[in-house]
Amino acid sequence: MCLRTCLSSMVGSLLWCSLACAQGTAPAGGFNGLEMNLGSLPRLSSAKSRSISAENFTGEKGKGGMATEGTGKHAARELGQTWKVSPSIDIKGKSTFTLADIQGPGAIQQIWMTPPIHKTRLLILRFYWDGETEPSIEAPIGDFFACGWNKFCQINSLPVCVNPSSGFNCYWNMPFRKRARITVENIDDKPIVLYYQINYTLTQVPADAAYLHAQFRRVHRLPAKQVYTILDGVRGRGQYVGTYLAWEVHSPDWWGEGEIKFYLDGDQKFPTICGTGTEDYFCGSYGFENPETHLYQTFSSPYSGMPQALPPKVINLPGQRFGLYRWHIADPIRFEKDLRVTIQALGWKSKGRYLPLEDDIASVAYWYQTEPHARFPAFPSKQDLLIKPIKVEKPAKKSAAKKTEGKKKAAREDVQKKG
Repeated sequence: MCLRTCLSSMVGSLLWCSLACAQGTAPAGGFNGLEMNLGSLPRLSSAKSRSISAENFTGEKGKGGMATEGTGKHAARELGQTWKVSPSIDIKGKSTFTLADIQGPGAIQQIWMTPPIHKTRLLILRFYWDGETEPSIEAPIGDFFACGWNKFCQINSLPVCVNPSSGFNCYWNMPFRKRARITVENIDDKPIVLYYQINYTLTQVPADAAYLHAQFRRVHRLPAKQVYTILDGVRGRGQYVGTYLAWEVHSPDWWGEGEIKFYLDGDQKFPTICGTGTEDYFCGSYGFENPETHLYQTFSSPYSGMPQALPPKVINLPGQRFGLYRWHIADPIRFEKDLRVTIQALGWKSKGRYLPLEDDIASVAYWYQTEPHARFPAFPSKQDLLIKPIKVEKPAKKSAAKKTEGKKKAAREDVQKKG
């Protein structure tokens, strides 16, 4: 491959390229270390690997493990410096902590953190690119990591993994050119302990690389006959890459007939892309039902999943909660000027008619776009973020008369079959 590349180059660079191949060096301006996969792992790069954690708040070279104060000081009192003195941070109630402030160019490649699983709606992540004052990413930690009900669920997807017992990981590629700043706000009254690590690389960023954005929304009760808006007001060029929904059903029976719609570049009444149903969009079918148990079947795969169905032993009852994700990695939805995304809440009523639902829906939309981006809607208040306890309704018991009539009907049908 190296000789073939040389022969395809201009005559003026042939000798230089051959020399580079012979010496085993990469040409100037070679692989920047950003598009990592199994195939790119052997490629050498001049990119610089760095990491920020409570053991190295700045990510500076040769500055890790130097702490003499920290949450592990008592445990390390007989060992001293370099022995896990500062493995985590305490974030006071109603305060904001800066997790990272990085000078570019470069890209964040992986994030790991351990928020208290029962408070993931009360910790708000914000990312700011290249000195902007309005965040490009703003979402509760749990929802950003596709785990939005303050309960653990294991997620095995390409860009997001959630591992026991509160190991939140993301692998979204997040390039920046001048600066990347990440904060977490604790809107609870009480302090929390957080372990975290942000792995990034300092390297040249391609001119056509856009910035990652993520926006959270929630409606406690969707107004009757209205669609839920996942994303609106996007201006610029980019591609939509993912959806997370935390959905609470307020009506009995099946709830997922609604279509998702993508309005691209000036679409008004009718969208360019229209799905066929909620479970269809999340790459399932026929109500996510296990055909043998007739209960919801949770699943988690590289590009889509329904890892949460709470409570798991009941189906199609008010109060049922779901967590669903769909990543458009192989099929990003590209837009040139603007983008709007909506989904219908739709079930069934008598005589085979659709029933518009009034469910509780929260979402995170993920997309890449050029800057500047349009300002996000006002973030929900603490009260609007709180999750109320589930009220599980048991199926109504059939009366003795109905049971008797049911047995008689079955007996008549049996006689007819035999006859």
